[in-house]
This record gives sequence, C-alpha cells and structure tokens, in this order.
Amino acid sequence: MSSTLAKAQIVELFLTCGSWQEAQRIVDRLLELRLIACAELLPIKSKFTWKGSVQESDEIKLIMKSAEHCFVAIEAEVTKLHSYETFVLEAVPVSRISNVAYAWLVKEISQLSTSN
Repeated sequence: MSSTLAKAQIVELFLTCGSWQEAQRIVDRLLELRLIACAELLPIKSKFTWKGSVQESDEIKLIMKSAEHCFVAIEAEVTKLHSYETFVLEAVPVSRISNVAYAWLVKEISQLSTSN
C-alpha cells in the first residue's frame, strides 16, 4: 500500500441519474476502473428548477464511496456516460470511518495508483 493511499481522504460521492440503466452503467464502469469501492442506488423523487421552471422527476440517487484523489477521474468517466446536460457530482469528506472499512476502501481503490 503506497503512502499516498494510506493517507487517502475518504469521500462519499452523490450523483443523480435519469434511469436504473444509466445508474448501473456508471457504477459498473467506476467499479471496473476501481475508482469507487461501492455504490448504493436509491430511487428518489426530485424537484428542481431547470431553464426557468420548476421540474419534477423520478431519478436514481447514487451514493458512492471513494477517495478524494479519485474525483477528477470519476468526473471524467461520469461525463462520458451521463445523459444529463448538467449533472451534479458532489464529494463530501468523511470525517471518521472505522479502521476496517478504511482498510477495505483503500484496498479496493488501490489500482488507481498503479494503472495511471
């Protein structure tokens, strides 16, 4: 394990998708590239303003676990796969995490440092 990964800032990433298929395609790609360790896919109802009017939509909310240094690569992959003109990808730092979960997360995303 490299010293960079040993000190990785763990983040939770949030992203909404327009369909189950899109959400699964994004998650599968990010897992394949080992940019995330896991994802939760949740059906939600969203209300938002878009081009001057209030919209409502059924969406899929992704909650993904990763490291902060993966954000740029994750955003690049999401840009290739996402259908929205404007998607919102947010990273929220995790202030505390159990030691076993931290070790698992670092292990699962460790390919990033050797493949890029």
